[in-house]
Amino acid sequence: MAREQDGLTYAQAGVDIDAGNALVDKIKPIVRSTRRPGADGEIGGFGGLFDLKAAGFTDPVLVAANDGVGTKLMVAIEAGKHDTVGIDLVAMCVNDLVVQAAEPLFFLDYYATGKLEPDQGAAIVAGIAEGCRQANCALIGGETAEMPGLYRSGEYDLAGFAVGAAERGSLLPTDDISDGDIILGLASSGVHSNGFSLVRKIVERSGLSYLDPAPFDGGTTLGEALLMPTRIYVRSLLQAIRNTHGIKALAHITGGGFPDNIPRVLPAEWSADIDLESIDVPPVFSWLAETGGVAEHEMLRTFNCGIGMVAVVAAGQAAQVAAVLQQAGETVTPIGRIVPARDQRVVYRGSLGL
Repeated sequence: MAREQDGLTYAQAGVDIDAGNALVDKIKPIVRSTRRPGADGEIGGFGGLFDLKAAGFTDPVLVAANDGVGTKLMVAIEAGKHDTVGIDLVAMCVNDLVVQAAEPLFFLDYYATGKLEPDQGAAIVAGIAEGCRQANCALIGGETAEMPGLYRSGEYDLAGFAVGAAERGSLLPTDDISDGDIILGLASSGVHSNGFSLVRKIVERSGLSYLDPAPFDGGTTLGEALLMPTRIYVRSLLQAIRNTHGIKALAHITGGGFPDNIPRVLPAEWSADIDLESIDVPPVFSWLAETGGVAEHEMLRTFNCGIGMVAVVAAGQAAQVAAVLQQAGETVTPIGRIVPARDQRVVYRGSLGL
């Protein structure tokens, strides 16, 4: 038997419990800033609590979503910028809730790394808390895992879990989608959090580093431009849903772009007819397409190309819904209409302005 003075410790194996406790102390005030009706507890317990009655629900249906940030994290790691990927993490989950008309209520995160750095961890959690505040969603708990040997030095991964609620009978999509309904596009804030395996290949081909000036935006570095956090559409969409009752369906334009995401909310008898020339394509997508030699159809199924969310709206209410969304801070453009089913569930007119 090994002598006690020669015995190993958990810290010698690469796991620093004291660093984990230091991170919890750093993030407690950050987490506290996300409190909302229904959630007013402190982190540190074995489970997070939420009171649906205190949140004002009468007969709620719960809606849950989980997601990650993907290889966008590798850009954050190489650029040394960790304070916005937490917003992405929240956005990817809560945007999936609001498309069903669910109000995000609470969020939990999972942060795994090879060696825990409390300052880096606090920056990441600060981003998560900012995303929760944008979505009016309480951060009620999470898990930090230090796993030496599974992740290399400086690497980490994130996963998020969100739960929302809607009153019974108010969920989207509705059952009255019909010929001639208008498709509104809500502008994205950039690449959001999809397609970064291709983005990274293109950056590699360009010969640029993430610290170099962005070729398509002289005011920032390439890393900062690509790390622009995913837009959170929750507050504006909930306002439009509740104030107009004109939204029939919503689609979050994530991986798979237009051709994979829009059909998810349409009955089989309908297709989406999209006017590509109506879309104001941000310069980052033009640079990606040109530098990578990426074809238009590949751009459309990999990236949002400037439209992060689409809404299907009755033709007679399109102007009203657009006005409410614009007043709430969204850039809204009519980009198409609903038509009887075609061979393709999404058909295009014109070309992207790449």
